[in-house]
Amino acid sequence: MNDINNEVKIIAYEPQYKEAFKNLNEEWIKTFFVMEPGDYKLLDHPEEEILAKGGHIAFALLNGEVVGTCALVKTEDHPLTFELSKMAVSPKAQGKKLGYLLGKTLVEKARDMKAEKVFLVTNSILVPAIKLYEKLGFQHTPVSHADYDRADVQMEIDFHL
Repeated sequence: MNDINNEVKIIAYEPQYKEAFKNLNEEWIKTFFVMEPGDYKLLDHPEEEILAKGGHIAFALLNGEVVGTCALVKTEDHPLTFELSKMAVSPKAQGKKLGYLLGKTLVEKARDMKAEKVFLVTNSILVPAIKLYEKLGFQHTPVSHADYDRADVQMEIDFHL
């Protein structure tokens, strides 16, 4: 692909991208792990389980095609806390910093909403993802929100430090 012609846009959730949200995540999860009940809950019902509860979903479009996604899932009201979750970038679009753009967009969204913190859980085998999260400003913390069997790393950004 010719990078000069590649136009990347980060957009908010639109219903026509619901299947892309599920498909992109299912593809990467099944590459490394197995789908768990928590995955199906969010991926099958993003409008009810994420958006209606005060969360957000962003998509990365490359030349009009959805090639990446990430969610900000509200986990607490007081203090306002979000989980950065369901980040996935299509293999054909990796290396274009889309994960960074998606993560940065949602971290800024949480900050704008006056969140106290954003956390995430991941797995230690996903070294490139962990480096991305560190670049976004996430710090390693003890694992306490592990709703997934595969989660052995937890990181967070505390906006009030």
